[in-house]
Amino acid sequence: MDSSNIVTLIFMAAAVFVFLQLRSVLGKRTGHERPPMDFPGQSDDQPTETEGDDNVITLPSRDGADQYREIDRIAKAGTAVNKQLRAIKDAAPAFSPKEFLSGATMAYEMIVMAFADGDRKTLQNLLSKEVYDGFAEALTEREKAGESVQTNFVGIEKMEIVGAELRDNSAHVTVSVISQLISATKDGDGKIIDGDPNEVAEVRDEWTFGKDIRDRDPNWKLISTEPENA
Repeated sequence: MDSSNIVTLIFMAAAVFVFLQLRSVLGKRTGHERPPMDFPGQSDDQPTETEGDDNVITLPSRDGADQYREIDRIAKAGTAVNKQLRAIKDAAPAFSPKEFLSGATMAYEMIVMAFADGDRKTLQNLLSKEVYDGFAEALTEREKAGESVQTNFVGIEKMEIVGAELRDNSAHVTVSVISQLISATKDGDGKIIDGDPNEVAEVRDEWTFGKDIRDRDPNWKLISTEPENA
């Protein structure tokens, strides 16, 4: 399966309190880890229809409006987001917004938990160099202060595509995320200095993933992130 047809997925404040670092990197609060992988629906083999197979997957038509039907369910027809998603689809015919969101959901949890755990290796695999440098700087400041973060990822309440762009051969897709986390920051003596290990907090973010559609590397990477505007 051509990499351009693959939808896979698989930021810097030096602050006294690590929670503020996490907040500036991941987003704004309002209220285990899997290894890097190709995301659901992606493999080297294109599914085909086989007679007599009860589990057959019938591919949608590439002709006419059928190829845009899924996009129209994700973003209203005629909107800028819809038009840009169609442009990405035209350049990478197997691009699926639904599968992209499924992969982005997995990537979001992996990145949040990798940051909390100080797992630079996982972060490096999922982030662009610029974003990784921001995460790494925040982790270094946390380690110098002797602080640690205890985080429990509760889940994602909502994720939707709010932006898309195809610039030359670079595809960018922006998602709005509302997630729930339990997070507490402890100093070197184990004293809680921020957060609450018993409180579920809501976090709102806008993350943008990017990919060169010509690149044989199947992974999309996080290229920018910011708190969602209230």
